[in-house]
Amino acid sequence: MRKTIVLLCVFQLFMACKSSEEEVMVYRGEALGTTYQVKYFGEQIGMEKALDSIFEDINASMSTYREESDISRINAGDTLVTVNDHFREVFEASRRVYQESNGYFDPTVGILVNAYGFGPEKQLEEPEKATLDSLRAYVGFNRLQLSSDNKVKKDSAKVYLDFNAIAKGFTIDVIARYLDSKAIDNYLIELGGELVAKGRNLAKQDEWLVAIDDPRQEKGERKFQAILALKDQAMATSGNYRKFRVDSATGNRYVHTINPLTGLAEKSNLLSASVLAENCMLADAYATAFMALGLERSREMLEKLDGVEVYFIYAEDDKQKVSVFASEGFKKALRE
Repeated sequence: MRKTIVLLCVFQLFMACKSSEEEVMVYRGEALGTTYQVKYFGEQIGMEKALDSIFEDINASMSTYREESDISRINAGDTLVTVNDHFREVFEASRRVYQESNGYFDPTVGILVNAYGFGPEKQLEEPEKATLDSLRAYVGFNRLQLSSDNKVKKDSAKVYLDFNAIAKGFTIDVIARYLDSKAIDNYLIELGGELVAKGRNLAKQDEWLVAIDDPRQEKGERKFQAILALKDQAMATSGNYRKFRVDSATGNRYVHTINPLTGLAEKSNLLSASVLAENCMLADAYATAFMALGLERSREMLEKLDGVEVYFIYAEDDKQKVSVFASEGFKKALRE
């Protein structure tokens, strides 16, 4: 499925000011096709240069928008590309979630997404069965292998790899590692709605507070479904808040999501999935997997995972009603 990032609103927006002993440093910009914010308490540590280097490294390795990137060259059939350690880490995490989700998280599904013409303003058109059958032959993360010398092997040149559903979360983890290496103990990183928080917001003498959007808001509104406190946690949200459709016959809300196993576009009442996990890379991937699985299958998968907490927003059968499922661990992070 095509992942739609649901932007989270960070509650404590503040400019550089003095805490009791440390200064809050704020960096904002655009990268990887979205916006980012990095806030930390401490001294200057060469953050701008570090961010530029991290974003460039990720793009050079995994951006499908760059023809010369490693992943683009691999997709084009170049078998001599030697990928870096970042690529390997994302590849191995993708395989883990692919297996845990029984194939519903699949970085090779993009060829089907494009065939359906998914998009907020586009009319969904189901391809002919013959077309779907032919495309499915190139879908499946098990069709890829990463050799010990860091070369990707595909069982068909037409297999198309896209790490869009996991790369942003991984990028945040890399930024967090840099801050950790500089002995920064209190920070909040946000990239396209994905988050990593460590320590506390010293300016407020509180934990870092963030919010999840209310899917019932109209265009131009900004209302929140929930507020939660993050401390030493990673969080990612995947969803289709503003891309749901209304069934003309029943009036029920639903979203379309592609089943990678069948190639078919299925109706799902799961409007968003927010995930807390050990790192943002996994939170990002799990959030995407849950959107593909739907509510019931996601709850079944969740029972088999350790250290993963969720907040699902889903549409009830009675048209406009929206309900929530929160795991026990996620409930502990919620604020009234």
